[in-house]
Amino acid sequence: QLQLAESGGGLVQSGGSLRLSCVASGDTLARYAIGWWSQTPGAEREVVGCIEINGDDTNYAESVKGRFTISRDNAKNTVYLQMDSLKSEDTAMYYCAARQNWCRGDVRKWGKGTQVTVSS
Repeated sequence: QLQLAESGGGLVQSGGSLRLSCVASGDTLARYAIGWWSQTPGAEREVVGCIEINGDDTNYAESVKGRFTISRDNAKNTVYLQMDSLKSEDTAMYYCAARQNWCRGDVRKWGKGTQVTVSS
């Protein structure tokens, strides 16, 4: 059974960078599109972006375009979220999820999240 584990979160100053990882176990990550979401306390989970199975096609929320980059390494069963030029408003819990067939497919599994805190 597919399991996802995020890592790489932490405390960073505004303008800094972090790289989050989403590692799969129990199944092959290459079978899924992988999305990233963010969530702050009391708010709904919001889409950050997604990478298709082919690894060539990605999409991003307007708020992170040009600053965040999603990539995948299927050999390592890992998807990455490179976060550059971080802002205080990027502070959130970040989750990855496996989506069936493509980035609009049903979510099949969520990870447990990793906290990103950006200090101003």
